[in-house]
Amino acid sequence: MARKTLRMNKNRQHTLLCWLRLQSKQTQGYLHLSLLLGLISATMIIGQAWMLAGLLQSFIIDKIPRIILIRNFFFLALFFILRALINYAREQVGFIAGALLRRHIRVQLLDRLARLGPAWIHNQPSGSWSCMLLEQVEDMQEFYARYLPQLSLAVMIPLMMLIVTFFMNWVAGIILFLTAPLIPIFMALVGMGAAEANRRNFLALSRLSGYFLDRLRGLNTLRLFFRAEVEMQELARATDLFRQRTMEVLQIAFLSSGVLEFFSSISIALVAVYFGFSYLGEFNFGTYGSAVTLFSGFLILILAPEFFQPLRDLGMFYHAKARALGAAESLVSFLENNEDQFQGIGKEVLNPGLVSLVANNLCILSPDGSILVGPLNFSVSAGQRVAIVGISGSGKSSIFRVLLGFLPYSGSILINGKELRTLELNLWRKRLSWISQNPILPASTLRENILLGAPQANHAQLMKVVNVTYIKEFLSVLSDGLDTKIGEDAKLLSVGQVQRVALARALIRTPDLLLLDEPTASLDALSEKLIMRALDPAMRRQTTLFITHQLQVITDFDLIWVMDDGKIVQQGTYKELSSREGPLAAFISS
Repeated sequence: MARKTLRMNKNRQHTLLCWLRLQSKQTQGYLHLSLLLGLISATMIIGQAWMLAGLLQSFIIDKIPRIILIRNFFFLALFFILRALINYAREQVGFIAGALLRRHIRVQLLDRLARLGPAWIHNQPSGSWSCMLLEQVEDMQEFYARYLPQLSLAVMIPLMMLIVTFFMNWVAGIILFLTAPLIPIFMALVGMGAAEANRRNFLALSRLSGYFLDRLRGLNTLRLFFRAEVEMQELARATDLFRQRTMEVLQIAFLSSGVLEFFSSISIALVAVYFGFSYLGEFNFGTYGSAVTLFSGFLILILAPEFFQPLRDLGMFYHAKARALGAAESLVSFLENNEDQFQGIGKEVLNPGLVSLVANNLCILSPDGSILVGPLNFSVSAGQRVAIVGISGSGKSSIFRVLLGFLPYSGSILINGKELRTLELNLWRKRLSWISQNPILPASTLRENILLGAPQANHAQLMKVVNVTYIKEFLSVLSDGLDTKIGEDAKLLSVGQVQRVALARALIRTPDLLLLDEPTASLDALSEKLIMRALDPAMRRQTTLFITHQLQVITDFDLIWVMDDGKIVQQGTYKELSSREGPLAAFISS
């Protein structure tokens, strides 16, 4: 069983690594440039070592006057400066490549979140999404900026050093050649556990983030029910678990770094011992027909640490690979999630004009496939106004969610005769407007929030909708009018003002289908009156579905659906339903 699990883990790691490499195609030019700069830097190291060894040979052995060697010292200093500039440029190129790839991955994640919709997103704590989009994506920076280029440099640079070493002394070359494989072998052994440790660490971090954010948001409720102390203890346990997972990763990192340094130090020491005994006259082999010189010995001793440096760097960056694999585990699982069950995947486009709706045995499903609402059978003609009433939890909002493409369904729902799941979702959403009970204003100013509904709208269209929704009434108290910054979560606006802005955002796009989910909930009497006054002409221009508990505002609607326990139990006009026994008459009498 353990071998089978290990094999499955290896297969999964291979899949994740292939996915990570596939993303790197977006910035192949930057990665190749980073590799080229690394090779140029290695070439300069060889030239720098050659010049330094030559200077020592000339100054100590050949007794050449110092004044004659000044130009050589100048070129050596120039090599140091150029190498520093090349390394700086390589760091910048690597950072740009990593930043572009992180942005590319975040775009994929946000696009998938947008396609799946809020019903699916709410299955997990919002803190876990923040962790995935921030910490986990950030931990891929080193993989792309350092590990991928270093993977090639760890082969090319030692090979260059080895060629120069064999050219000067074959014994030193053999020592380096035989000891070099110990480092990648040990890296592979460590890597088997490093990726799994990082995966557990990210899982603990994701749980801790979600747990902490949810408890922080509900802090007042926890205090009200005297649960704050208990939740503090649970948070402490979750934090301690994350601490243990982090220490596992650090333990592996420190252990592997120590062993890599040990093997490289042993190899360099063997080379130094060989040259030491050669200079003492004990060893008379290794050269090609001549004695060991200070030049050759010093050159190889300078190059020996540089020979192992790319391998040591790869070992250090190998943990960047392990972190990236751990982070990619949840990202790939999320991106591979079968989204087809959540939305239409067709390419059909509706003809312009108001929409009609026909449902036959429609069952609205949760993301996991269980039935939330249904079966439903209804028909809405183009331009009709339909009010949906019922107790909380009866399934009213689920109808809106399935029309928005946020929930899967079985059965049939036709939009102008075409099945909803066959429509191109983005184009379909542009045909409708939705106002919820708690609208969100994500942009920084009033103007920007209104124009989210129709970015191409001109000033005349903007001012028309501002007047229609009575936003103009409170513009005078705002410092910059429509360009006033409303603060995070629209803190500078009241609930009624936020609803008016959301209404303006919905109406500026002149939709063919208007979905209103209790737009007057939590409003005072004056705000409710103003919102309904603005909505009345708008609802008469297009097909409208209106969820409400306020029966007095729907008396003249074309059709009323009364819902209970996920089913439409009554359909008809207000006059028809109120005059006979049933749920609506009971609502009115109560």
